[in-house]
Amino acid sequence: MVSDYPVQFDVDYPARPLNRLTTAFRIFVAIPILIVIGTLGTETVDANNKAMTDMTVGGGLVFLPLVLMIVFRQKYPRWWFDWNLNLLRFSNRVSAYLALLDDRYPSTDEEQSVHLDFPYPDAQQINRWLPLVKWFLAIPHYVVLFFLAIAALVAVIVAWFAILFTGTYPRGLFDFVVGVLRWGNRVSGYAFALVTDQYPPFRLN
Repeated sequence: MVSDYPVQFDVDYPARPLNRLTTAFRIFVAIPILIVIGTLGTETVDANNKAMTDMTVGGGLVFLPLVLMIVFRQKYPRWWFDWNLNLLRFSNRVSAYLALLDDRYPSTDEEQSVHLDFPYPDAQQINRWLPLVKWFLAIPHYVVLFFLAIAALVAVIVAWFAILFTGTYPRGLFDFVVGVLRWGNRVSGYAFALVTDQYPPFRLN
């Protein structure tokens, strides 16, 4: 990994030619998995298969109940942590697939070439009041990420043509897109998954 920030993210650079056919029609090939991940934002199911609604924030992260639990009980339920971590891992595999970083269809459970990790937080050691304002404190990052996302989209379009003609993702573009995803994951870990009080750095690596 490239830094000591608690939220760690990286994608393995493909050492083989990427599939040109699936790259050409990626947006259409990805529709089934996009439907799957879209349904996770509206309803989740616990280990006993009991439906739990109104517990999630965009993308299916357990957020508001987690804020209340930390503020009032100073607890971070382990299964909520596991849900958030694995959902973020899954969504990042989908994002990497859409960004052409990997041509293997996103798995719902296997790590593949996309690596995301962060430690289980000790709720007694984190500031119990910060979860109320972390989303607000991260506003400067939202602004920067908005422009970085536009640049990353341009990079993906350029990479699309490069892969079609050469089968290779230009390394510079690859590292940039991965860096933008890394930045976004750090912000998500800080502001929404609430796994660290350490403010995310303003950098791609």
